[in-house]
Amino acid sequence: MTHDSAFLKACRREPVPHTPVWFMRQAGRSLPEYRKVREGIPMLESCMRPELVTEITLQPVRRHNVDAAVYYSDIVVPLKAIGLDLDIKPGVGPVVEQPVRTRADLARLRDLTPEDVSYVTEAIGLLTRELGSTPLIGFAGAPFTLASYLVEGGPSRTYENAKAMMYGDPELWADLLDRLADITAAFLKVQIEAGASAVQLFDSWAGALAPADYRRSAMPASAKVFEAVAGYGVPRIHFGVGTGELLGLMGEAGADVVGVDWRVPLDEAARRIGPGKALQGNLDPTVLFAPTEVVEAETRVVLDAAAGLEGHVFNLGHGVMPSTDPDALTRLVEYVHTRTAR
Repeated sequence: MTHDSAFLKACRREPVPHTPVWFMRQAGRSLPEYRKVREGIPMLESCMRPELVTEITLQPVRRHNVDAAVYYSDIVVPLKAIGLDLDIKPGVGPVVEQPVRTRADLARLRDLTPEDVSYVTEAIGLLTRELGSTPLIGFAGAPFTLASYLVEGGPSRTYENAKAMMYGDPELWADLLDRLADITAAFLKVQIEAGASAVQLFDSWAGALAPADYRRSAMPASAKVFEAVAGYGVPRIHFGVGTGELLGLMGEAGADVVGVDWRVPLDEAARRIGPGKALQGNLDPTVLFAPTEVVEAETRVVLDAAAGLEGHVFNLGHGVMPSTDPDALTRLVEYVHTRTAR
């Protein structure tokens, strides 16, 4: 029964047999078996093949003995599913053919229905049968991050177009995020109803915002997503990169678990977030390129900082890097499990 898994217990801030571990981007990228099954298949197409999604999602569970699987997908999948012309270009990332810049462009963002992503329902059905007592984490991109991609037309370092709309036409910006909140909530509902045991909202680009701007221009839409799935009773995780100054607000948005990147120690993060939340994180992903004894020493630093937390899910402070040695991840899981055995 997934309900009694170490991962879900930690999310609920209940006593655990050991600190649970999973890794963002564990499904894919660093695994040779992933590269083999994905060979010649474009990224977005691979997200729409239920058997392939199932295999890729299961690979790190088999190899690393992680405490949770994370559904193999991409944050732009729901946008593709409602008919937007976008693609994930190797070495670049998501590229949107016609960026959203005007009120007329909002009309292209129609509601997402379960039929639009029937492959997700099918894949999660296959997965939950295979995973047994191992929980599956569903996920989606947060409205701010999705809006930034749509307005910029692709990845950006400065977010100048997105911020120009946010500051210059706050009503259009708010309507765009509200529309994306509905699409995101619908996408998460499909995953939960199909069998996902928890969900994570990735606000990868929220760190580009000052706290006042986040509170005004991003947080309401994220809060709407969390509220929309609250009734299911599954843990809701909220993660962003470079969000040390936003941790309190990200907790306020409605998550049960706040993901912390590597820039803020977990005990300090807990102080900023306040009581009533579990924390997830937060080993710097680049530490895995160091010798094993260094990885273990840095892991102890994270575990020591987490010692007083109400609930802790061990993770990296961001996703697994593609050139990471998979064996380093396997050893890390084993080390955390052994070190924290109660």
